Amino acid sequence: MAAEKNAKYRQEIQMMMYVSGETAEPSAETTYLIEEIVREQVVEMLKEATALANRRGSKSISIVDLIFQIRHNAAKVSRLKTFLSWKDVRKNVKDSDDKGGGDADAIDLEDSANLPGANSGPTQKSSSNKKAKLMLPWEIYSYYSEQVPEREDEEDEEEEEQNDATLARLAAADERTKNMTRDQYVYWSECRQASFTFRKGKRFREWAGFGTVIDSKPNDDVVDILGFLTFEIVQTLTEEALRVKAIEDLANKKANSGRGDAEASKKRKREGCSLFEMPEEGRSPVDCRHVKEAFRRLQLIPKRYTFLRPRNAGMRTTLRLI
Repeated sequence: MAAEKNAKYRQEIQMMMYVSGETAEPSAETTYLIEEIVREQVVEMLKEATALANRRGSKSISIVDLIFQIRHNAAKVSRLKTFLSWKDVRKNVKDSDDKGGGDADAIDLEDSANLPGANSGPTQKSSSNKKAKLMLPWEIYSYYSEQVPEREDEEDEEEEEQNDATLARLAAADERTKNMTRDQYVYWSECRQASFTFRKGKRFREWAGFGTVIDSKPNDDVVDILGFLTFEIVQTLTEEALRVKAIEDLANKKANSGRGDAEASKKRKREGCSLFEMPEEGRSPVDCRHVKEAFRRLQLIPKRYTFLRPRNAGMRTTLRLI
């Protein structure tokens, strides 16, 4: 089949979908459709990043050009900043071990190298007992040369939003894994490590269109951020597709059941529209139509932004990043 022939990340997408709530093995057409959506999103991000870099007078894109495109999603930006901070910590620990620096706990982050892409805009603030924190050039506290020292118990709004989103996903993961066997949980843990980019840098560059979409060669930090964002895209798309399928399944149940069966009606009300209402072995996988509807919903402009657009303008909307 054409989908199986052209697909490059079917296994990785299957694993990401499994972590995101999917249970049955999705079809090749479904995973290929998701792969094409992800690729379209990556190409859009690279085009916009190139335009932003040109405005800065730079020939190559930086991590700032990518993060700027998702700046309105505070929770995602916060997760990405945390990812970059811990990536820097791991790099410093590895460098210290290679040089015989001893215990990682003794490393002072103030003496570590700048965060990835720091020379292209963002700066960092750090302390000896906390991971380095990435500061982006459009954030208000980056306008001042002197920074107010952070309290140990202080959390900013982005971290609070990140914590809320993380807790919600942890609760869903706990619900999925609480009845798993040891072997099932081991596979679940392996699926959480699925990536478009990890140890697949050359394949990802060719797949994403480096050299055709953009001329400059991206650094490893840009590729790592794209790897982080592609996982988020698959996860968000799968979760929305599962919600679409759950609504469809519930509507089919209501259409097929007798109206006079009061007990069955009460049972449906108790069950509601949950992603986990059916046993895993009894659930059918999401189909292409569910993914297409999920993508359509995710492309809708939030109501709080509609006042910025003229009514009945008839103009083609740009692709919204998931």
